[in-house]
Amino acid sequence: MADHHLPLTRSNVLAAHARIKPHIHLTPVLTCTTLSTLASTPQPPEALLGTPFEGQPPANPKVNLFFKCENFQRIGAFKCRGAFHALSWLREEGGDSLARGVVTHSSGNHAQALALAARTHGCAAHIVMPRISTPAKIAATQALGAEIVFSGSTAAEREDVVKSVLERTGGVLVPPYDHEDIILGQGTVGVELEGQVRGLLAGEGEDEEEGAEGGRRRRKRKRREGQVLDAVVAPLGGGGLLSGIATAMEGTGTRVFGAEPSFQGADDGRRGLASGERVTSVSSLTIADGLRTPVGVLPWSVISDKEKVQGVFAVSEEQIKAAMRLVMERMKVVVEPSAAVGLAVVLYDEDFRRLVETEGGEEGWDVGVVLSGGNTTVEAVGGLFAGAGAGATPKVEREEGKMGLGGERVAENVAG
Repeated sequence: MADHHLPLTRSNVLAAHARIKPHIHLTPVLTCTTLSTLASTPQPPEALLGTPFEGQPPANPKVNLFFKCENFQRIGAFKCRGAFHALSWLREEGGDSLARGVVTHSSGNHAQALALAARTHGCAAHIVMPRISTPAKIAATQALGAEIVFSGSTAAEREDVVKSVLERTGGVLVPPYDHEDIILGQGTVGVELEGQVRGLLAGEGEDEEEGAEGGRRRRKRKRREGQVLDAVVAPLGGGGLLSGIATAMEGTGTRVFGAEPSFQGADDGRRGLASGERVTSVSSLTIADGLRTPVGVLPWSVISDKEKVQGVFAVSEEQIKAAMRLVMERMKVVVEPSAAVGLAVVLYDEDFRRLVETEGGEEGWDVGVVLSGGNTTVEAVGGLFAGAGAGATPKVEREEGKMGLGGERVAENVAG
């Protein structure tokens, strides 16, 4: 994209929201008493077996949950925010930068998001997708008018094809997450969440029915101070969403946390923070397929800043499935596995829960959880839970991770 870009500031996230507002849905913020109660209930002691907390009393935090439902967003995920902002800013800059179209590489939601944004702005979209991408995602991207150019599944193969497409078309590269304009667009999730929760809390009034007097005291205190949420938890893959929300929340008093799957090293963000160095490669077949990508260079500059992101936590495949089941059965909301990772952290990560207990005390925390998308199918959900009591091994895998061009089993770094 253009060398001239906007700095990562809260004011620029607010400006980004004004740019993209005509093109996106104001997705709802939902609450669920059942899930807030579960989050405020100690885990059974057996859940801590084999962990550093075995034999210790389980944490007993007080949590009130607010769910930002980006599964109801256009194309079924938050990704259209960044895509629309990138193209809106390019058009606002003037010139003919969009005349030759836009180019990206993605096998997932960013492909559809950019195709939609390009169609809206009247320009061509050239999407490089691995040949082993799911037919449904290929068809959805084509249906939005994009040209699909296939590549191999490795990063080097994709980069070669992207280079050739850029040379052929003269288009503008719009990366999935590693650019300021994309990050600012994704950060609008946080702007909306903050405003919507403020409205919900203001609507409760003095007659709100709260389980504890501490909850009423906490909300009155925060209203006086201008703070809305104590924390926001968002999924972490390439990092565009988390770094955008962290930018949006800067200076508000709201803490920001990332959530990752731990399976086969997909917790590269957490491991990178522990080592002090960004992890550059991930090869995982986690069911949270949208989070199989290593954190990008620019998002890492935000996420590794402890003033902006206060921590990253990771959860198991079974914990992700359990959280996904709760969202679908208790909230009646369809989400993909990647979207359930944040709730899984709140419910099952003992480190996070002890932090809330320690910092929140009897007053507890109001926590925003971002449900990042709902792009799954009945077949995929059915396969994920088929014959599954608790502890059963998932029987389905993301199509992209099953087979390479030569028939080999592939776990690839796929940009969202």
